[in-house]
Amino acid sequence: MANHASARTRIRRNARRAEINGARRNRMRTFIKKVEAALTEGNADDAQTALKNAQPEIQRSVAKGLLHKNTAARKISRLSAAIKAIKTAK
Repeated sequence: MANHASARTRIRRNARRAEINGARRNRMRTFIKKVEAALTEGNADDAQTALKNAQPEIQRSVAKGLLHKNTAARKISRLSAAIKAIKTAK
């Protein structure tokens, strides 16, 4: 148990931040899953639209400190490459 008032405050604050960050992470993952679902179906147009919606969410995660900027760039790059592969396969 925390012995100082500042430590008690930090515990409360950390719990609240964890809740907020978890919600943000979940939202970002949902957008990514929509892109992946469209890719699985083989629908490049829907995947492209979903990626356009997912990109701002991923970048927002970087701005809020959830993801490193290179991690976000890697995720976007891999999704873009997968969409491109489906388009060229048709």
